[in-house]
This record gives sequence, structure tokens and C-alpha cells, in this order.
Amino acid sequence: MLRVWQALVLVAVIALWHIGTSPTLLPPLYFDNADKAAFFFGEPLTVLSRIWNWFAGGEIYRHLWVTLVETLLAFVMGTVSGLLIGIWLALAPTASAISDPYIKALNAMPRLILAPIFFVWFGLGIASKVAIGVSLVFFIVFFNVYQGVREVSPVVLANARMLGATHRQLLRYVYLPSAMSWVFASLHNSVGLAFVGAVVGEYLGSSEGVGYLIHQAEGVFDINSVFAGIVVLTGFALVLDWCVTLAEKRLMIWQPRQGETERI
Repeated sequence: MLRVWQALVLVAVIALWHIGTSPTLLPPLYFDNADKAAFFFGEPLTVLSRIWNWFAGGEIYRHLWVTLVETLLAFVMGTVSGLLIGIWLALAPTASAISDPYIKALNAMPRLILAPIFFVWFGLGIASKVAIGVSLVFFIVFFNVYQGVREVSPVVLANARMLGATHRQLLRYVYLPSAMSWVFASLHNSVGLAFVGAVVGEYLGSSEGVGYLIHQAEGVFDINSVFAGIVVLTGFALVLDWCVTLAEKRLMIWQPRQGETERI
């Protein structure tokens, strides 16, 4: 029943959109004519037609592939680097104290303003988009891992040391599992930020990708293609989020569900 209500809400939004931009159904209240409303807000049927033509003609697949590659590379590189550096600084108090103000300063900086620098360093290809995505993903993973390692139970550490665990064994069986649980908890945010970095990078400067299609459509005031690109990106983001949800369920199978926790 919930899915039915969700579908009805979507249908209602599209219907209102169609009525508000159609000259034959209901003239817009604040425009001289319906053409102005369609110019500013697009027409849902035209948007759907544009999406259909993109997929039927095969034009969109190359751009989706580029965006997917950029997102996955940014996600993997940002997650791995955040994991390694987070564990290192959590276990090295001196290095953590020295780097603390610099990490906070970099985290406070709006990373998207680094895009022009990345374009100069890496060009307008995939590398600059990946760099933007990594700069967004790294900090959320880093702070989660850092906090996870620092919050390892002292009792668990003491028991492991009493059993003769070496530093490497502590890292493998105590610190790393604790850090990974925090990484998995931030998977949705991480892949979302990687996706944002890729699309924004394509929008600011690129020759391919869905963000590039939106930027090209904006340049010629083709609002229908802009909305079509937004719809495609939204669907693409939902698919990525669904994949992350499946991976999270498999990788965190040991974690009790909410219902199980309540029963306990």
C-alpha cells in the first residue's frame, strides 16, 4: 500500500506540472501565456520524450558510462585513502596532533572551489572529475574511521594484549573491524558525494558525461533537456544507492536489524 501512495504522489506531481505548462488545460496565473511557463519549467511529456530518444538512440549510454566510471573511481580511491590515513592518524597521536589543524582547515574549505585547480593539474578528462570526487569522499570516510578506531573498547584491547596479540594482530582483528563498521555506516553518503563530485566536475568543464549534457542544454536554453538530464541523474543515483544497500546488507550481515534489536 505504501508503494501505491508513493506512485500516486509522483503521478500527481507530473499531472500538476503538465497542467501548469499546457496552454489548452489551465493557463498559468503569473505568466502572460503558457509558452512562458513551458520555457521556464519545461513540459513533462517533452522531457519524457527526450529521455526516450536518448536511450533509444543510444546517445546517453556513453555519457552514463563516463559518469559511472568517475563515480566508482572517486568512491574507491576516496574510501581507501580515508581508511588508511584515518587508521594511521588514530594510532599515531603525535602525527594526529600535528596534522589536526590542517585537516580541519581542509575539511572546512568548500572542496568544489578546487575544481579549477584540478582542471589545470589533470585536464578536462576523467582524472579531474575523480579528483573532485575523492576530495569529497575522503573526509567523510576519514573522520568515520578515525572515530571508529579511537572508540575501540579498552577492555577488548586489554584482553587481546593479555592473550598475546601483536601490534599487527591488533590492527587486523581489533582496529580494522572497528573502523570498517564505521566505513560501512557511511557508504551511502560516500557514494553520493562521489556522484556529486563527478557530475559537478562534468558540468564545470568536460566533453562527455551526463553533467556535460545538462550544461550543453543550459547553454542553448533547452529547459526540457535540462530536466531530462536531471531525471536521468536522479534515476542513476537511485540505482547506485540501491546497489550500496545490497552491498551493505551482505557486508554487514553480522549487524542485528532494528526488529531483532527490539526483540532482544
